[in-house]
Amino acid sequence: MQLKPIACGIVVIGLVACGNNDSTQTLNLTGSSTISPVASEIAKAYEEANPEVQVNVQTGGTSQGIADARSGVVDIGMVSRSLTEEESDLTAHTLANDGITMIVHGENPVASLTKEEISGIYTGEIDNWQEVGGEDRPITVVNKADGRATLEIFLEFLDIDGQQIQSDQIIGDNQQGIQSVAGNPAAIGYVSIGTAEFHREDGTNLALLTVDGVEASSETVSAGEFPMSRPLNFVTHGEPTGLTEDFISFAQSSQVNDIIQAQFFVPIQN
Repeated sequence: MQLKPIACGIVVIGLVACGNNDSTQTLNLTGSSTISPVASEIAKAYEEANPEVQVNVQTGGTSQGIADARSGVVDIGMVSRSLTEEESDLTAHTLANDGITMIVHGENPVASLTKEEISGIYTGEIDNWQEVGGEDRPITVVNKADGRATLEIFLEFLDIDGQQIQSDQIIGDNQQGIQSVAGNPAAIGYVSIGTAEFHREDGTNLALLTVDGVEASSETVSAGEFPMSRPLNFVTHGEPTGLTEDFISFAQSSQVNDIIQAQFFVPIQN
């Protein structure tokens, strides 16, 4: 899978970049597109405090983060869900919590859905917005590509198999999902709550749907009320040491709470 650069210091690993020199220590991260924006901001703060360090952050999805951390290609993988039993060789370091929200175009009159209605829409049993209180308009179903933690948590919540989903459009990262739904009044999708709130505050014509009577917000995630919630993790192959340990400790500290909250995620430290 091709990885997408997202910051100045973000390059193909192994290449010299951005004024690197012999005395520079480097730290490399890949993985979840949900975590990569906040990881990049934390990396900038860490680099300011430690000018001899360069932190490279690449996105590519949770599966990429797990594979690269396990193989030693990177120092830290970014994984936007809990680790499974099959991933017990890795160690998770939670930096924040997030949820997964259903999103629609800002002009869609539907404000809430039940779990059963969402399941019906994604399995093709419900194919018109009028069936769930909306306008007489066919529903455009936007789904996540395989390898994305968001898809795994969504399927687990609905208790369905990926083969059951009847989608009209497959997208990769959260930004693609938001662009697809904000540009189509008939579309429905699901993305990170933090990312959706960030873009809505930034003026994107987007609405977050209440699910089973619970509002989708960082507040309901923080309160443990929202049904599709998840940890945002850094993962390492074994216990971290040296620079890796120091960066993870910084990312888990209250020093970065303002950075995490600016992305509408819930920090683990008060």
